[in-house]
Amino acid sequence: MADDLKKAYRTILDEHFPPKMRITFGEGDDEQTLFYEKATWTIDGEEKGLRYGENPGQEAALYRLANGNLVLGEVSCIAPGRYLASDVELLQSGKHPGKINITDADNALNILRYFKDRPCVAIMKHNNPSGVAMADTAGEAYVKADLADRVAAFGGTIAFNCTVDKDAAEEISRRYAEVVVAPDFADGAIEILAQRKNLRIMKIARIDKLHEFVGQRFIDFKSLIDGGLIAQWSYAPQVLTVEDFKPAVTEYKGRTYEVKKKPTAAQLQDMLFGWLVESGVTSNSVIYVKDGVTVGIGTGEQDRVGVAEIARDKAYRKLADRICFERMDMAFNDLLVKDPERAKNIEADVAELSGGLQGATMISDAFFPFRDGVDVGLREGVKAVVQPGGSINDYQAIEACNEHGATMVFTGERSFKH
Repeated sequence: MADDLKKAYRTILDEHFPPKMRITFGEGDDEQTLFYEKATWTIDGEEKGLRYGENPGQEAALYRLANGNLVLGEVSCIAPGRYLASDVELLQSGKHPGKINITDADNALNILRYFKDRPCVAIMKHNNPSGVAMADTAGEAYVKADLADRVAAFGGTIAFNCTVDKDAAEEISRRYAEVVVAPDFADGAIEILAQRKNLRIMKIARIDKLHEFVGQRFIDFKSLIDGGLIAQWSYAPQVLTVEDFKPAVTEYKGRTYEVKKKPTAAQLQDMLFGWLVESGVTSNSVIYVKDGVTVGIGTGEQDRVGVAEIARDKAYRKLADRICFERMDMAFNDLLVKDPERAKNIEADVAELSGGLQGATMISDAFFPFRDGVDVGLREGVKAVVQPGGSINDYQAIEACNEHGATMVFTGERSFKH
């Protein structure tokens, strides 16, 4: 029975989706049509599409936009042929990709497109980042992103906005990953990565021009249980530079409230980094970042206080695991079993550092309806907050920041992703 269950994950389905698809909006003179073609790969001399969908047993197909145009109002669809994740080049297939591998790679690019001046790495798990980091080299960015949540990164999709060099490949090869995707690979890097036989190595040359996709729109479809569809334009953040932030100021019952402490240049950089990473995180979400690295990511929770607490608790747990791994080359969960006393020492160190949240920046994808959400981070030593603003109780969050000597900015836009 156990063997039968394991075989399910080695499934390669014979999918029956047609090679072409078209979606038409309007009719007659107002008709606009988008034309799609199915993406496949030649693997061991055989033409293969997606391995399967979200689960074994679900047939799936990957289509790329091949032709057509769509203009609604003043918004235009991204031009056909500007392929990214819908047309990856498989340099090593291992087990060839399934739906989740492609969507993880795609959401990584959704985040990475905002960062072009420094190496940046996003490690994805189930369409959410486990860690995102910027650094001076590809290898350093990968290590920081990995250690941000080493446990969740296991078996993830690692995406680079820059060439994977040999140093980065060596670091990746020490851990288990499902996918590595990059614009290119330096001489010798693929040979190092290929030692992991099941690793999918994907090249998307256009990542070098990824920043050109900022602000570009595509039609985002959501299928309903009865076969219905919701169509919406994709989300495009308007806050793209530190100058786009708005002062945290509001009026309440005839009184003006404003944050007293102005953000430093370093805080503004973390604020912008965090806000743009947040656009790729499932809502409701709160994340914490520090020095260009995510230190706690809370996703998909129903209430804002709860998700702030989840992100905080994850920051504590992930820092404990990082310290344990760096000191003893061991997972913290293993140390808890093998040597509880040493584990307590690490927990004490983590508590002293407030889970790495002292001086960190807190980012929320929607406004805080009350101060209780922002207080979760401020009590841990968070010194900067980013949120859309717009709550009738914005004054409470402003008062909370002033009480803790923290700064805050508003974005003036919500960043939900479901």
